[in-house]
Amino acid sequence: MSELVEIRWHGRGGQGAKTAALLLADVAFNIGKHVQGFPEYGPERMGAPITAYDRISDQEIRVHSNIYEPNYVAVVDETLLHTVDVTRGIKKGGAILINTERSSEELMPELNGYEGRIYTINAREICDRTLGKYFPNTPMLAAIVKITGIMEPDRFLEEMKKSLQHKFAKKPEVLEGNMKALKMALEEVRSSRKT
Repeated sequence: MSELVEIRWHGRGGQGAKTAALLLADVAFNIGKHVQGFPEYGPERMGAPITAYDRISDQEIRVHSNIYEPNYVAVVDETLLHTVDVTRGIKKGGAILINTERSSEELMPELNGYEGRIYTINAREICDRTLGKYFPNTPMLAAIVKITGIMEPDRFLEEMKKSLQHKFAKKPEVLEGNMKALKMALEEVRSSRKT
């Protein structure tokens, strides 16, 4: 990957979109990439729409602004499709990842005429099966790594395990559940539409 990859995250306060963006930046940095990971701050509160961003490249990143034309968009909460133009500015050849149990055909009327690639993942089901609580950012993080190809999945899992071992040193059961969620998400992300 020599080109700059830009990702925009849409979620609601408390769902972990900002955390996912920052974790992705940390993991990419740990494998030698140049990175930026940052949220867009406003009057955030629990449940309010939030936006976060990632830039990842093999080369030095010299731009320091919000991302207006992302390669990829990750939508952590599909209810945002009704209130936020999540497809705004997606580059030709880019893709959108949506946390949903619905098909791309069901989602299309809510995507403002978007005709690019759509990936879906049911983060709720993965969380229920692995974590016992709903933390959608964990499966979404793995899914975005899979569809962007910014790093090999095995390397991603290895780096995430190191990061989570440090974060949850006193809660090994949390580490195990998160690792299962990441692995399951890598396998279960679905490509629903290609153009």
